Amino acid sequence: MPDLTLKVVGYRAIQPNWSFDVLSGEGAKIHGGRFNPSGTSALYLALSPLGALAEFNQAGFSHRPQPTTLCAFEISCSDILDLSTTEGRREAKISLKEMACDFRYLKAKKLIPPTWKMVDFLIRNNKAGIVVPSFAPLASKDMKNLVLWKWGDSTHKIKVIDDHHRLPKNQNSWL
Repeated sequence: MPDLTLKVVGYRAIQPNWSFDVLSGEGAKIHGGRFNPSGTSALYLALSPLGALAEFNQAGFSHRPQPTTLCAFEISCSDILDLSTTEGRREAKISLKEMACDFRYLKAKKLIPPTWKMVDFLIRNNKAGIVVPSFAPLASKDMKNLVLWKWGDSTHKIKVIDDHHRLPKNQNSWL
């Protein structure tokens, strides 16, 4: 499979109380997500600020929107497969319809979502992550996300942009 190397800015909208650990994939590891089964760490990043907000508000804006911290990241990452293209999906052996599956329903029924099977295949083939269309209800058709399973080393660099050191250093910063 041909690899894509991305040098982009990515975005995450997170709950403020977790803004001390913006590079953690532990929540995704615990709960699982569309592109990571429970037990597999993943870092979900939007490729636009509005995309990050659409992802954060998966259920749509309620009548009482809650505080959100928007973080930007410098990303330089190789071993990426672009599943927003027909060619990329063909290589990953998955369709757009399968990618859009109701993975929460399948998980609740103790079934394995097709996206999890694909992730297992891609990780075994040394992929660090994927570019995917956003499936958030408020997302526009051009919004894309980057999902990483491997990050932090020399070929999978990601750095939060915090030039003025405004993000807290630990959970105690909120006390």
